[in-house]
Amino acid sequence: MANQKTLEKKKNIVSEIVDKINDSSSVIFFDYRGLTDEEITELRKKLRESDSDMKVYKNTLTKRALDNVKLVMDECVKGPSAIVYSKDVVSPVKVIMDYAKKHDKLTVKGGIIDGEVSTIENLTKLSTIPSREGLLTMLAGGMIGIAKDLSVALNLYAEQKSE
Repeated sequence: MANQKTLEKKKNIVSEIVDKINDSSSVIFFDYRGLTDEEITELRKKLRESDSDMKVYKNTLTKRALDNVKLVMDECVKGPSAIVYSKDVVSPVKVIMDYAKKHDKLTVKGGIIDGEVSTIENLTKLSTIPSREGLLTMLAGGMIGIAKDLSVALNLYAEQKSE
């Protein structure tokens, strides 16, 4: 039987995982087996740049935490799993999916997006969404096009009135 200190430590870890899941907009589970230390360090750095946090927990503790938040993700807690937490929905998914394309040993197992279990297909779709800056650039470009068309139309109208 485990002693009281060990049980208390485990309870604290489970509550930490539950808190992180509840506070995050996206949670991604992936298998990191086969990645070198340098590759994992590089991935952690890229995730930090996107305001994401990567942790590795024991699967039994992760399973307990998922049970506490009433999510069934048994396939995500088989074998070694790393978990990425972020308040942003898209950026960590993009980082993980891009990294998985370059490093075939990294395999995404699943995720939680806004409190709902997400399939790998949904995560793949999310990874194709442009970044916030890219979307703002597209919006600005569209607005400039409308303003340009309006100015051309007003100029033609003014020329027509002056004749």
